[in-house]
Amino acid sequence: MRRKLSSSADEDTDGNTANHSQPSHDERKKTFSTAKYDLTRHSDTLDRRKVEKALAPIQLTPDTCRPSTKSSHSPKKSESLPAGQIEDKMLDARARRTLCLRSPWSCSFLIVAATLSALILMLYILHSFTASQLDSKGCDMYYTRSMFYHFADFDTEHTRFASKYSLHLYREIGFDEDPKVKGVPVLFIPGNAGSYRQARSLASETVQHYYNHVQQNKEAISAGATSIDFFSVDFNEDFTAFHGQTLLDQAEYLNDAVSYILSLYHDPRRSQRDTALPDPSSVILIGHSMGGVAARAMLTMPNYQSNSVNTIITISAPHARSPVSVDSDLVRTYQRINDFWREAYSQKWASDNHLWHVTLISIAGGSLDTTVPSDYASLASLVPSTHGFTVFTSSIPGMWSGADHIQTTWCVQLVRPIARSIFEALDVHRPSQTKTRAERMRVFKRWYLTGIEDTAEKSLPHIEPTALLTLEDQSNAINPAGKRLVLRNLGKHDKPNAHVLPIPPQGTPSQKKFTFLSNLPLEEGADSGHLEVLFCSVLPLQPGHSATLFSMNIDLSDGRAGSTRLLCKNAASDRIVLPASYRTSIHPFDKTTPFSYLQYELEDLGEHQFVAVVDKASGNPPTWAIAEFSDARESSISINTSQRRLVAFGSRFKLPAERPLMTKFEIPALHSSLLAFKLRMGNQVCGDNAELFTPLLRQYLSEPHESRYAVNVKEANISLHGIAPFMPPPLRSEAPNNGLSLQFWTDPTCGSSIDVSLVVDITGSMGKLVMRYRTVFAAFPLLIVALVLRKQFKLYDESGVFVTFMESMDFCFRTSMPLLFLALTVLSISLAASSTATFTNLSDWGTNATESAIDYTKNDLLLGSQDPVFWFLVPLFGLLSASFCVMVNYVALGVVFLLQVPNRLLAVQSRGWRHDHIKRSSMPGFAATSPKRRIFTASVLLLLVLTIIPYQFAYLVACIVQMATCVRAFRHAQENRSASNHNFYNYAHSILILMLCVLPINIPVLVVWIHNLAVHWLTPFSSHHNVLSIMPFILLVETLTSGQMIPRASVRLTYITNIIFFSLAVYAAVYGITFAYLLHHIVNGVAAWLVALHFSNSSLSLSGLTRILDGDDNDGDVKKRP
Repeated sequence: MRRKLSSSADEDTDGNTANHSQPSHDERKKTFSTAKYDLTRHSDTLDRRKVEKALAPIQLTPDTCRPSTKSSHSPKKSESLPAGQIEDKMLDARARRTLCLRSPWSCSFLIVAATLSALILMLYILHSFTASQLDSKGCDMYYTRSMFYHFADFDTEHTRFASKYSLHLYREIGFDEDPKVKGVPVLFIPGNAGSYRQARSLASETVQHYYNHVQQNKEAISAGATSIDFFSVDFNEDFTAFHGQTLLDQAEYLNDAVSYILSLYHDPRRSQRDTALPDPSSVILIGHSMGGVAARAMLTMPNYQSNSVNTIITISAPHARSPVSVDSDLVRTYQRINDFWREAYSQKWASDNHLWHVTLISIAGGSLDTTVPSDYASLASLVPSTHGFTVFTSSIPGMWSGADHIQTTWCVQLVRPIARSIFEALDVHRPSQTKTRAERMRVFKRWYLTGIEDTAEKSLPHIEPTALLTLEDQSNAINPAGKRLVLRNLGKHDKPNAHVLPIPPQGTPSQKKFTFLSNLPLEEGADSGHLEVLFCSVLPLQPGHSATLFSMNIDLSDGRAGSTRLLCKNAASDRIVLPASYRTSIHPFDKTTPFSYLQYELEDLGEHQFVAVVDKASGNPPTWAIAEFSDARESSISINTSQRRLVAFGSRFKLPAERPLMTKFEIPALHSSLLAFKLRMGNQVCGDNAELFTPLLRQYLSEPHESRYAVNVKEANISLHGIAPFMPPPLRSEAPNNGLSLQFWTDPTCGSSIDVSLVVDITGSMGKLVMRYRTVFAAFPLLIVALVLRKQFKLYDESGVFVTFMESMDFCFRTSMPLLFLALTVLSISLAASSTATFTNLSDWGTNATESAIDYTKNDLLLGSQDPVFWFLVPLFGLLSASFCVMVNYVALGVVFLLQVPNRLLAVQSRGWRHDHIKRSSMPGFAATSPKRRIFTASVLLLLVLTIIPYQFAYLVACIVQMATCVRAFRHAQENRSASNHNFYNYAHSILILMLCVLPINIPVLVVWIHNLAVHWLTPFSSHHNVLSIMPFILLVETLTSGQMIPRASVRLTYITNIIFFSLAVYAAVYGITFAYLLHHIVNGVAAWLVALHFSNSSLSLSGLTRILDGDDNDGDVKKRP
């Protein structure tokens, strides 16, 4: 038996037995030792019972090439065969099965059907994302005449990053070209791969607005407004979204830049600032994208100068969570930054909160931003409403449009309110150069919010009377109580005309609300505008007071006795602008004069008795105005229907004929950002009355502040950024979640009812999955590959046949995948149910609610869904990921097939050369590299990882080497057609698929490293030079380059292998999306286990290591040479 094994091992590739000359003593000793080693190692292979068990499941029928148990191949017949013939028969059976039944290209009907279904579904989702529920783009391009001054003296004496980053000062040609500082410092921070030149539009607007408006406004100057010195940082287009250390480097540099900027105002040679004013002690920050995150990170750095930042405005910045989780440093940096801010605002006393003076505003672009999910811009989990808020561009008055990620830097409708809000927040007389925190918050809310919010502050109680209105006691100008005031064709009179409504007394049984709407602007001052709304009180003039003290004096008494004088306040400061809605209107941002709207609760008007609408128009029809006091219960209606019912059946309601000017419907059940609806309205029939305006719709959420308008409503898309996957819970529940609210402004003079229907938009809802779950393909494919490899190793250890990737996929489709996805679905429902459970109310500031009371990571698991209705997402993404793996498999096969053609041409060598070197490899055709060379190559690569290159680069090299191994294995399997060769190729190919699925996790950091090389920044990545993170991959790949097939494992080791791959699958599903970077390390551990299996039957001595690397350690299942 020993002679048979040793001679079999000496057969060449043509199947001829080698010439047996008389061996020498050393050769006999070596032959005896080798045979003894082989016999000891593979005794289980020659056990007849194990051979019979291995043959039983793989016997073939001639017609179908499927496994069979016919008596012609029964174990009884094999018992009469010698051991060597049994082994040959087993290998031949395996070869026939591999060649006839399962070539690498073969695929079952089940997989074909599932893949085609998944592809159709994927195309449907992508089509929905690009064609359904799309916002219209309303941004205008901003044009500038810019110039930048580079501060060359901001060098290594000030910062260690001077050779990589730089600081610039913006100046506008034709307005201000002096490089000396003279105003309030503002610093623009670009985002991921952003340019310092992105500050041009916003900086130009500040310059032009100052010289064209502020400089001539004495009231603004006395209030503290001045010019702005706009600085910008050049980060050399760093990729901060991929690398945590880069984000920290930028934050450190920004603190150094702030210190340098403030020092400029102390230098008389660099400053033209009024010496009577205090020098600036803080800088206003404006961050775009990841620049906003870097701005928040500044306050956590050791080199942060206390109180040097008190105002941060961010645009399209992902605050709540990292946009990708492929870098461990980035995930940990995000966690540290967010924990720092949460802990600060959880303090009971302001003296303990080092961020008490800081205001943070987050502006999101909405669904047009396909770079960063706008859900991530939310500050609800970080900052209380007293210190900041999140607003969408579609809510900003006058903009009423979404904006994509880059548009937010140059959109005219956005940069103007930002620039104006900054000027209004300035107070040059204070060292901080800004107003107090509370005043700044009022300024930002007035500029960025609609003013219709329940929490909106009204200025009416805080202003002084400016008008005197004299009425005759029996005047016809007073509208009857409870009657709506409707004015058409204003401007028919030669002089101002007033129409007065009495205000219902306080304590009225039904809650009243005052609403006013007109297509004319409301103006302040007696000589400006066409329309004024005054709130008046009966207050006789004090002795010595004259009517000439007021800016407007309207006498409607004609000098008759028995008149009443009213002191009135102008409500123009509380004016809310709404998009104009006519029959010709298409978009909210159309270039038409917006509507003017006022809304007051009765409690806000407690000190007033009358409302006067003063018509000062000069005959520009058609103009109109509507004013009324309506019952709050009639104007606000709640639809208490469950979300499941709304999704299944929709909702239908009616606006009655006798309705108020504005009607609001609250739908608390609709709060998910994954759902989209279609709203349809019936026609507004006005009969004989001329229609004043067409229906106007506002859909909104109270948190975050997102409003979307639809004009001339007949059909509207309903979708908002409500509760989104993976989002942390709010810092405090300061207000109940009312879900989606719909506000309708309709012409109340028409006197006709309007039917409204709301139905789910399935196509639009599917498109919402793209932005929320695009990172799922970094984790779920590994789940599929892990299950496939688990099945391959299990079959290999049982039968000795390493099936193809697609055959194992077919087995998994029928067994393990459905069971695992069913378990994960149940888990997702459980997690969603626990997430939606009500937690402790933290709205009371005095309760000193600490961060520990809230679990901010409870939505990090699985798909992060907070609603059980989305249970189907787990099997959906499982199916899509399986089809993705199928496509990756065939792409890899195609690449291997194409590469093996030139490889075959280059590998043509003489038979004699192959015969001389055949012993250098366990598989003929694998050109054996010297083991010393392989050890040297691996050592050099590991040394480079330890010093210069990140391990991600070494991983890319390993993937390339593994691809080359697959090319050689494929060519050899095609040429020799033996079971052992096909086993090895299937094994190498599956390892390649596994490595390719991990490759996207490593590419982003590799891109950052290459970019740093391009800008000549050679500082090593401290967190990416761990050789243990790549050593198992290198050892596994180097082992496979020799053609060494992994040995079959014992039952105990098989169980361990199954557990390892199953654990990888579960982790990829449950934690893979949130902690994708850990997938590399887990797969690295899998590679270490496979390397251990390669060495499991070998001596751990240096000679054993050399033999494994050299390919001389032959497995019983692969040592048989063709």
